[in-house]
Amino acid sequence: MCFKNHETMAVAMISTSLTQDYCSFKWGLPNGFLRKQILTETSTTAKLKFSCPPILEASFKKTAIHVLSPNKSSPSVMMPELLDGWNDEYGGVIINPESLPMSANAFASAVQASLSNWKMKGKKGVWLKILKEQADLVPIAIQEGFNFHHAQPGYVMLTYWIPSEPCMLPDSPSHHIGIGAFVINDKREVLVVKEKCPCSCSGVWKLPTGYINKSEDIFSGAIREVKEETGIETTFLKMVAFRHAHKVAFEQSDLLFVCMLKPLSSEITIDEKEIQSAKWMALDEFIEQPYYEDDHLSNKIIDICIAAHEDNYSGFTGHQLNSKIDGRLSYLYCDHVN
Repeated sequence: MCFKNHETMAVAMISTSLTQDYCSFKWGLPNGFLRKQILTETSTTAKLKFSCPPILEASFKKTAIHVLSPNKSSPSVMMPELLDGWNDEYGGVIINPESLPMSANAFASAVQASLSNWKMKGKKGVWLKILKEQADLVPIAIQEGFNFHHAQPGYVMLTYWIPSEPCMLPDSPSHHIGIGAFVINDKREVLVVKEKCPCSCSGVWKLPTGYINKSEDIFSGAIREVKEETGIETTFLKMVAFRHAHKVAFEQSDLLFVCMLKPLSSEITIDEKEIQSAKWMALDEFIEQPYYEDDHLSNKIIDICIAAHEDNYSGFTGHQLNSKIDGRLSYLYCDHVN
């Protein structure tokens, strides 16, 4: 075969090469695939449109190759990973905080795919705990529809309710628990303190009070607070009353349990970081303070404490019992029953 010039030879060579590649591709497809012919021979010069070096000065026609499979996914499409977690006993999901993707895009994709998966499975509430070092993921979770539930040092808890019905997830913790300690000795002297804070009772001699710690029993909290503020060692006798108030600190409700304690020591050593002063005060002097004249709640509490001290009021003692619900020992505060 003779060629008039280099251009004609180059076009012929490309035409032959494309024809060979096409034939090899056409007959080499595996079973189960549909094929779509893509090359159209227009002349002996095989005019196909595609980009080529200027020296060829040829015209080429370019069309795409379509390989379609009715039963196979394209290997180039990556499905997003699902978030790791476990089922809770209420038909919901608890996400494992240790396995969250650190990439923002990967986390968003995993959240979207997981929520769709859980919705198809009929799941309800989703609990997402994000650790302090993962804080950058919080706004992404909020954007995907999660809501704040509560926070503790080191983490924030978010929730997502999947069904269209009203959310049945429990609210965040809503109460603070405090104690008041009535400590009276054999001389009918009451252990009292003056607070340092600029509160309404500033400058008033009052009963030691404070909040209990996490996982601390009420009576243990009362004993600890008295020891921390005054240095007095005590033992628990009974719970005499409790007060329930709302929208107190941080707009939360407040439970204050008044406990009667028996002093085991008498020498006072105050914690100057917490209180201004402490002392043993005669009961009558304590009651007669002007602050308590119009404070009906405090007056009632003091009356109950005096009655309990004089054995005219039984109060609640603590009984440690095992619960079949959770298999744990806990304290039940109640009147003594034979």
